[in-house]
Amino acid sequence: MEDFLWIIRNCQLFSGISENEIKEMLICLDAKRKSFRKGDFIFRTGDTTDAIGLLLNGTAFILQDDFWGNRNILSTVTPGQTFAETFACAPGTVMTVSVIAESNCDILLLDVKRILNVCSAACSHHSRIIRNLLSDLAAKNLAYNEKIAHMAQRTTRAKLLSYLSAAAQKNNSYEFDIPFSRQQMADYLSVERSGLSLELSRMKKDGLLDYHKNHFVLKRKEIPLK
Repeated sequence: MEDFLWIIRNCQLFSGISENEIKEMLICLDAKRKSFRKGDFIFRTGDTTDAIGLLLNGTAFILQDDFWGNRNILSTVTPGQTFAETFACAPGTVMTVSVIAESNCDILLLDVKRILNVCSAACSHHSRIIRNLLSDLAAKNLAYNEKIAHMAQRTTRAKLLSYLSAAAQKNNSYEFDIPFSRQQMADYLSVERSGLSLELSRMKKDGLLDYHKNHFVLKRKEIPLK
C-alpha cells in the first residue's frame, strides 16, 4: 500500500488529511486492495456493493450496456478517482452500471459503513472524509449533467461541438487530448462510430478543427450546425 500512498493522498476523498492520518484511516475503513486485468469487470450491472472503489493505477470505464449490447460510456476513471459511491451509500441498491478495467489496474475498496459511521476512536479527521465524500458526489453529479447536455444536442456535429468545447474550456486551451478512442467517444456521445468519424472529417474540412488520434486542435470560425 505504501507504493500508492501518494495517489491516495491526492484523492478527493482524502483531501486535507495527512499521510499519517490516511494510514490510520485505511485500517479504520478496512481497505482492501484488488488487481484486475484489462477487460475484467470490477462491478457488473445487477451487483450490489457496500464498498467505494478507489483506482490506484490504470484506467477504468463506467458504462451501461442495453439488452442488445449497445454500449454507452458514462465516464472515465483515472488514478486517484473513486467510483460506485452512489450505490455503496444506498445499501442494497442494485447497480445499473458496470465498471470495467480499460487497462490492467489496481483498486482499493473502502467500506462505506465505516465512512458514514464515526469509529469508536472518534478520529478527528473522520468528519473531513465525510465532507469530502459529499463534495465528490456533487462533482460527479455535475459531470453527469454535462454529459446529458452533450447528448441532448440533436445532431452528431452538435454533440461533438458541445463535447469538444467543454474539453477546451476544462483544459483552458484550444489544443488538448481526450481520454477516448473513436469507438469510446462514439459510445460516450451515443452515436454510431462511422457517423462520428465522418462528421469529424467534415468538421476538419470545414476548418473547425484538426486532430490526430485523440489529440484535437479547435479553430475559431463561424460554426455551421448542420
